Amino acid sequence: PQQLGAAGASVPTGSRGSLQPALRTLLAVPWPSQPDARSCLQLLAVLQWVLSFLLLGTLSLLLLIYLVFTSFWPISALYLAWVIFDWDTPERGGRRLPCLRRWPVWRHFRDYFPVKLVKTHDLSPGHNYIIGSHPHGILCVGAFCNFITGSTGFGDMFPGIRPFLTTLAGNFRLPVFREYLMSGGLCPVTRRAIGYLLSRNGTGNAVAIVIGGAAESLSCRPGVTTLILKKRKGFVRMALEHGASLVPSFSFGENDLFRQVVFEEGSWMRSVQRRFQKLMGFAPCVFYGRGLTSIQSRGFLPYPRPITTVVGEPVTVPKMENPSSETVDMYHEMYIRSLLKLFHDNKTKYGLSETDELHIL
Repeated sequence: PQQLGAAGASVPTGSRGSLQPALRTLLAVPWPSQPDARSCLQLLAVLQWVLSFLLLGTLSLLLLIYLVFTSFWPISALYLAWVIFDWDTPERGGRRLPCLRRWPVWRHFRDYFPVKLVKTHDLSPGHNYIIGSHPHGILCVGAFCNFITGSTGFGDMFPGIRPFLTTLAGNFRLPVFREYLMSGGLCPVTRRAIGYLLSRNGTGNAVAIVIGGAAESLSCRPGVTTLILKKRKGFVRMALEHGASLVPSFSFGENDLFRQVVFEEGSWMRSVQRRFQKLMGFAPCVFYGRGLTSIQSRGFLPYPRPITTVVGEPVTVPKMENPSSETVDMYHEMYIRSLLKLFHDNKTKYGLSETDELHIL
């Protein structure tokens, strides 16, 4: 049966009776607890970061190419003109935006793992520094969180110091992605870009370099700490040429964020990885982490494991226009000794045992 409403519309007599139980059922559904809401925000913060680094540049490039063949082609033309005009900006200190470094999402990103920064010595704003960041891991989470986001309190611990993080120069050739990188304080890992920050940007600059690079990522797996460092001496030469102090830093827990399929030296897959690395500048690692639904599922998100980045004591180096190979070797050895001391002094505090060693290749 139906009743005639005030406006003459026919309204089912049972609609009001069925609506009330539905509302009561909806209200009875438990709201997410505060810890659950925090966990969700942390997961979303990490998800956007991973997707940005893995897909933003490629998708932006494909979109701009697609627009060329549509009526929106002026967008691609204008952006291309902008990139040509702005081509050298990454090599001249970039274009960092303090508001992005203070973005609230980075606090959720930090708390997901969580990431912590530990200071052992002061850094004077009257000098410049090259910070060696170890190990590389898969995605350099510790280096990014501590030196780019500011969420772990770098500015408070080291007042007057402006941190920069270097990455592959090829990343700054990708549209939109280049703007994203520069806004946070990333710059290309080139002599020109690092030299600009150390000589033409005043003092108080700390340029973090992940020295092991792509080659080190191929050896990244939980329980093993192997650094590619013995033949990496270019950063020492640059420090001597600009009189910048060398500062070792180590991110404990970085290698525990992903599981990697490690191919043995001499295997054909390892050979493919090496050749790809030399050609493209980065290594095609076969890795996996957790999925979106649970830690037990597999996906591309890092596992929530604690990361503690310890910044060590600066190694003071003189300024020399053309340092000899012997001088470079001497300060390189001093840097390695300082890094080993940093590792052994802190390993038992942050998840490693007394017997764990740092292997340097």
